[in-house]
Amino acid sequence: MINNDVLRSIRFMLDLSDAKVVEITHLVDPAFPIEKADIPALLKKDDEEGAVACSDRLLANFLDGLILYFRGPSDSQAPRPMESRITNNLVLKKLRVAFQLKDVDMHEIMQAAGFPLTKPEMTALFRQPGHKHYRPCGDQILRNFLKGLTLRFRGDA
Repeated sequence: MINNDVLRSIRFMLDLSDAKVVEITHLVDPAFPIEKADIPALLKKDDEEGAVACSDRLLANFLDGLILYFRGPSDSQAPRPMESRITNNLVLKKLRVAFQLKDVDMHEIMQAAGFPLTKPEMTALFRQPGHKHYRPCGDQILRNFLKGLTLRFRGDA
C-alpha cells in the first residue's frame, strides 16, 4: 500500500490533527524534519496538486511514535533500529503492537471488514520473511485491516 494511504487512514481512524501527527512522529526522533505545515501535502491524494510522497522513514517514525503514544516507552528493551523499507507486513505488526491487539482482536477486525482470515493465514503475515510459512501482506489485506480498525475506533467507515 502507498505510505500516504496508510498515514491518511490512521489519521482518519484516530481523528488526529496535523499537530498531533507531528507530535506522535517526534516521539521517536524529536529532530525529525517535519512540521505541522507539511502534513496537508502528505494527506493529499496522489493525483492532487501539491501532493508529497510519504517516505518510509516518515511512516516508520510515525508508526513507532504510535507505539510510544499508546503504550509508553519500554524500559526493558533497547530501542529497535529504524527499518529502511516499510512493508505491509511491518505496518500490520506495528499497528498490532501499538493497539495491543491479540489474535482474537485481529480476527474480529478482519471479520468486521468483511475479509475473514483463518488463523494460519493470519499468523503467516507475522512471520519473518525467511520463514517457510511467511506470507507477504497484500494491499487488499492491509486495506481491509485498516477499514476494520476504523470501524472499531470510529464505528463508521
